[in-house]
Amino acid sequence: MSPRYVCLQGAVLVILTGCGDTASLPVQSGYGPDPALPEPRQTLLPTVNIAKATGWPEGAKPHAAPGFRVEAFATDLDHPRWLYVLPNGDVLVAESDAPPKPESGGIRDWIMKKVMARAGSGGKSANRITLLRDKDGDGTPEQRTVFLEGLNSPFGMALVGDQFYVANTDALLRFPYKEGTTRIEAVGEKVVDLPAGPINHHWTKNVIANKDGTRLYVTSGSNSNVAENGMNAEVNRAAILEIDPEQKTLRLFASGLRNPNGLAWQPDSGELWTTVNERDLIGSDLVPDYMTSVQDGGFYGWPYSYFGQHVDQRVEPPRPDLVAKALVPDYALGAHTASLGLAFHEGSRLPERYRNGAFIGQHGSWNRKPRSGYKVVFVPFRAGQPSGEAEDILTGFVSSDEEAMGRPVGVAIDRTGAILVADDVGNTLWRVTPSGR
Repeated sequence: MSPRYVCLQGAVLVILTGCGDTASLPVQSGYGPDPALPEPRQTLLPTVNIAKATGWPEGAKPHAAPGFRVEAFATDLDHPRWLYVLPNGDVLVAESDAPPKPESGGIRDWIMKKVMARAGSGGKSANRITLLRDKDGDGTPEQRTVFLEGLNSPFGMALVGDQFYVANTDALLRFPYKEGTTRIEAVGEKVVDLPAGPINHHWTKNVIANKDGTRLYVTSGSNSNVAENGMNAEVNRAAILEIDPEQKTLRLFASGLRNPNGLAWQPDSGELWTTVNERDLIGSDLVPDYMTSVQDGGFYGWPYSYFGQHVDQRVEPPRPDLVAKALVPDYALGAHTASLGLAFHEGSRLPERYRNGAFIGQHGSWNRKPRSGYKVVFVPFRAGQPSGEAEDILTGFVSSDEEAMGRPVGVAIDRTGAILVADDVGNTLWRVTPSGR
């Protein structure tokens, strides 16, 4: 065995088993409208603390909070990432992974592939959407079909009238849809191109329509951690884009959002909300991910500042003019929790305190000691604003051996009021319901 190969193995071992700093604050201090924001801490090596992805042992499942129960709604999926519930109750699941990137042949790419594999990602994307039909709402789908295939790392989905929209990693497509159909054979029509290219650091694109379907909103994550690839690589990234589907045009709706994912309309206020993954490499305590209402023309800091006007000294040249404009997010969701899924519960199936509150899927950290996320949480709302502490709803995704049996991503509410959770490591769709009558 060559010395070079031994060195590479050693480097990967260090990366996979952990290095860098340890949190000085409990992760709970990074939740809420006024999270703790200690001084940044940069280390010689980045903090890496990856829970090895293993999948669920037979018969195992997450732990539901008191008052809830959880069962598998569908299994044997292929990296299920995002969910969408059609008006007739059919559940759509985007089975997707990152698109292939140009091979550099360098050591960094080789190591990153090992890291992604350990975390349960980086495999070949299924590039399809699967339909699950549960007519009687008992939690057992009677029908499962391939709804769409041949896509390009699909993620977000939206139905407007008889047009079904899919956000691929590089374009927003639409397909003709007829209620009750279980498979679409038509070729998709491109509405607009979306930021992609060879870097395509944050590849997921989500989509949501406004009430009358005249505008669509698409998330577009940054092409870097803090603009180390240059701002020219960030055009229409770290942003939410507004699309006119008839004119096939787009404009920048809100910016400075490092990696927005979840999109949902808050039932009381009617405002658009998003969940955002914040920047890395300044310590286990920074920066909290968050959810926030999204203002038209609003700037939320990235890359120049975080959580308002907290300047990130790594970014050159600085932009004090933009920092002065940076909006403070509404509610922090913990450092490095990878908060992705977002769904407001409008039904009456759950107790009243859950009405119009937010359920959030936290995919889990790869760069915090101790780990954070790996759960689904609930944040209560009142009069359109968060009104209390986050509550754990679904936990137990990491085993006693510190291995990731699952990782929650997309969250949706089915037509019965049950909570659906896509688990891309467990390849399962979980269904959470009240445990009592």
